[in-house]
Amino acid sequence: MAVVACKPLIWCALFLIVLCNYNALAAPVMSIDLGSEWMKVAVVNLKPGLPPISIVPNEMSKRKSPALVAFSKGDRLVSEEASGILARYPERVFASLRDMVGKPFSAVKELLKSQHLPYDVVEDANGRARIRLGEDSGAALYSVEELIANLLNYARVLAEAHTKEPVKDTVISVPPFFGQAERKGVLDAAEIASLNVLSLVNEPAGASLQYGIDKDFSVEDRHVVFYDMGASNTHAALVHFTAYTAKSPGGGKNLTAQQFHVKGISWDASLGGQNMETRLVDHFAAEFKEKSGIDVFNHPKGMAKLKKQVKRTKEILSANSEASISVESLVDDHDFRSFITRKKFEELCKDLWGRAVLPLKKVLADNGLKLQQLHSVELLGGATRVPMLKEVLTGYVGAQALARHLDSDEAVVLGASLRAANLSDGIKLNRKLGMVDGASYGIEMKLDGAILESKDQSLLVPLHKNLPSKMGRTLKNQLKDFKVTLSYEKDGPLPPSISSPDIAVYEVKGVAEAVEKYKNHNQSAPMKTVMHFSLDRNGVVNLDRAEQVVEVSEWVDVVDPVSNITALLANLTANGSVLDMNGTGSDFNLTKLLNENGNGTDSTGPKQKLRKRILRVPLKLTDVTEGPARSLSSKDITNAIQRLEKTNAADAQKRAMEAAKNNLESYIYSAKDQLETLIESDKESSQSERDSFMEKLAEAQDWLYLDGEDAGVSEFQTRLDALKSLWNSMFKRAEPVKEESEGKGDIPSDIVNSGEEVTKKGERAPRAETDPSSAGHDEL
Repeated sequence: MAVVACKPLIWCALFLIVLCNYNALAAPVMSIDLGSEWMKVAVVNLKPGLPPISIVPNEMSKRKSPALVAFSKGDRLVSEEASGILARYPERVFASLRDMVGKPFSAVKELLKSQHLPYDVVEDANGRARIRLGEDSGAALYSVEELIANLLNYARVLAEAHTKEPVKDTVISVPPFFGQAERKGVLDAAEIASLNVLSLVNEPAGASLQYGIDKDFSVEDRHVVFYDMGASNTHAALVHFTAYTAKSPGGGKNLTAQQFHVKGISWDASLGGQNMETRLVDHFAAEFKEKSGIDVFNHPKGMAKLKKQVKRTKEILSANSEASISVESLVDDHDFRSFITRKKFEELCKDLWGRAVLPLKKVLADNGLKLQQLHSVELLGGATRVPMLKEVLTGYVGAQALARHLDSDEAVVLGASLRAANLSDGIKLNRKLGMVDGASYGIEMKLDGAILESKDQSLLVPLHKNLPSKMGRTLKNQLKDFKVTLSYEKDGPLPPSISSPDIAVYEVKGVAEAVEKYKNHNQSAPMKTVMHFSLDRNGVVNLDRAEQVVEVSEWVDVVDPVSNITALLANLTANGSVLDMNGTGSDFNLTKLLNENGNGTDSTGPKQKLRKRILRVPLKLTDVTEGPARSLSSKDITNAIQRLEKTNAADAQKRAMEAAKNNLESYIYSAKDQLETLIESDKESSQSERDSFMEKLAEAQDWLYLDGEDAGVSEFQTRLDALKSLWNSMFKRAEPVKEESEGKGDIPSDIVNSGEEVTKKGERAPRAETDPSSAGHDEL
């Protein structure tokens, strides 16, 4: 794969920022920006001679890859390969996977309908969607998490090809409106792909890291809105950049540290560039029906072709006042050609422009901020390139406030890579930028079989609570087992398309058993049941553990501090101590002193004292969540891991086969070309030898195209080695066939692998061996 460095201005700045503790042995880490349509990958790698942070190109040397997974004729195709068969097999090429994860079946069905995606989906026992491939008993069911795992696996393959090292640790960006089910779904997908997720990061936080890492806010703080319209959603985040004084770790001069705080986020999860494309699809589909009488919506292949051309048309309209569209054989033999003006496009989308500015207005209103207090509005996402959208936003905030200081496609993944570097072992940022992000939703707790002391305790996670955080709740006089239900705050915002506000249900068992076990102990306080919750850096809330706390009073023996001094001193004497136990030769008679005090013992026996002891009895937690909020089971994940490993192994075998076949084919053609250039001046081989070798090449070529389809890798390699051996035997003679002339004539130095090179007449110098396989071909 080609290696493409980051844009010079970006990576030169990052080179100065990234690494204070340079450790060439530190394992590389990566970041993944998983979008609805596209996926971007970046790596942090400390190898000398490479930029420390770079965007990873795909096999087509592109800096972003289609977020597509396909299955066709027994093969798994990902990204560019999947895109290549989209028009022929639209029902087998799966898109918008990020928008399906964690969603109930009904929401997935609605999404597929709105985007005209012809997938066969079924509802599983938990009310989630599974994608079905095949028919009847031979059908295979895939969870959305498993399909996303194939994308994440592809990202890892790209990163490892780029760094030439294993890459396991990653940071994955997610939309800020992702709820608990969506976040858990991404984490499950990463587990299936055998990736270690250092953290999920909200997209605005990733962009904020990229924006603020090279800036100084000590003179003036800033309020910046990051407005991001992608393919399927829009969100606006208000971020406050400040500086503060921190103590130096070495106790020296105080340092100035930079930080940002995500103050608020507003979104429209169903508004994005795809909405604009849908309007164009509807417009052209109606025109095609009027001309041909055919409804393209009833033809999935035709719809896939039309959608592909519509995307191109929308991009052209961003730079031109009109654009044409042409689709060969849209349905059967019916071609379609038309054109559209930008004005007409804007009319088709006129209701979208008003919606587009609402997230920006709301995030400012929610935080009581006026437009005059804004430093800038940074534009992110591909859809922000649409001229009318920029015009609408400019009309609200003013032309000076609207800015594009970041790469709208790569800012999030580069910021996420900084996060990955900071969380990894062995890689540290030279410049610190504190990050304060919070929970996108408030989460409350309900109990079944127990009562909280106050209603205030029911709100477990307030909206915007800092990530990560620990929370605890205590129940007094709890005598029986109970259930804990976590749900989104009743009066707060809710994730899109949820079917129930409940996100997790736990059974807490062992309370009654602990009460029975310790009821006859001398308890000094009522029993307490303590629950420990966490809001982790992924934005996921968990009940980590619960325990029954029992405080008992017990009589314990108290040893007098001097009771064993006699024995101690005896030991000292036995060990050669200078102390005199009987006072002989010493002015300090310890024996006499101890005798006067009763040898340090109490004749009435050991003393006792009443002491309190706290016992912590672990309670058993069982996740009994039901419905779409339930994560994949451990069995589901294990099965998915095994299926992915099997698919990866098949792909590896396929690539090895293709490489072996290509190597042999390339060698045959290269050797033929080289032999044809040899003339009578070649003195190291005879014409009969060259003719014989040419016959061997022809035989190998016939076998390759006629009988080699079912051959294994080893057979391809064996035939290649045999040809190389024959070639070397011709051009590595101890004595030339005829008297040698000056030089090698027309034999190229990279072909004649004699291990010698003519330096002057009659003299030879050693040289590296090469063979025909080196001509325009790299062995895989």
